[in-house]
Amino acid sequence: MHHRLYIPALVAALLLSACVKKEVEPLTPEQSAANFEAFVTAATRKTEAELTPDELRQAFDQYLTMQIAADAGEKAGLDRKAEVAAQLRVLRMNVLSEAAMRTYLDEHPVVDADLSAEYDAQVAAVPLEYSARHILVDDETTAKALIVKLTEGADFAKLAKEKSKDPSAANGGDLGWFAPQTMVKPFADAVAALEKGKYTTAPVQTQFGWHVILLEDTRKPTLPTLAEVKDRLQEMVQRKKIQTHIEDLKKQSGIDADKAYEEMKKTLAAEAKKQVKQEAPEFGEPRPPVAEGEGAAAPTAPASGN
Repeated sequence: MHHRLYIPALVAALLLSACVKKEVEPLTPEQSAANFEAFVTAATRKTEAELTPDELRQAFDQYLTMQIAADAGEKAGLDRKAEVAAQLRVLRMNVLSEAAMRTYLDEHPVVDADLSAEYDAQVAAVPLEYSARHILVDDETTAKALIVKLTEGADFAKLAKEKSKDPSAANGGDLGWFAPQTMVKPFADAVAALEKGKYTTAPVQTQFGWHVILLEDTRKPTLPTLAEVKDRLQEMVQRKKIQTHIEDLKKQSGIDADKAYEEMKKTLAAEAKKQVKQEAPEFGEPRPPVAEGEGAAAPTAPASGN
């Protein structure tokens, strides 16, 4: 079974940009081979050694077709068109920026200490799970009366069975273990503020009604080990390193992003205005005459005064 190689548009444009100077400076066989290797990697995410003979030949045919088409485009002067030239400049920036980031990671590799620190930070940020009971009623007055009964020594589970309108009433209001993000915010906030074994001394209102909540216990959820998530952590730490590096580069550039953005908007607006003016002459500007037979009425002699 043959596997078709799908070539992204970006890869095609990158290869076109690599070929546009062929007539000026012919590529050496080594440069052509390097271009083909880059093409294969970009198109298949594999090296040429990992492709089957049929896949390698298919890749070469597509590469050669693209090269021939690029040569034709250059001979037609397409690389001098403003739109194409802009695309080539952007693609060049893209290739260089990616190469710069790869080089930075090669020079600042992620080490085990980085992974351990990130793992500990992620674990510390994981919210607790809670085990709680609650009593849900329709109004604040009833909820306050229940709190009074609890202060007098009433059993929470028994009150929940008797008074709560929530389905958990059958289990004495027991909600089991849950993460705070699975509950509506007022309820989650109230639970997080409680000490183990304590209940809310003021009713908690949500869209479901009024709650009296008892926090029974807390725990950390079961988490995967560092070894189990090492690959994902590697990617995460790399992204953070790159982001930090990019922020440093921005500071070093001295470019004011807001000012640059406003300047870009002004330039775009000016270009758009020029385009509109070229396509539609302003009112009062002379218009080219329309020949007879093309929709214009033939001029008539002025009416005689006689």
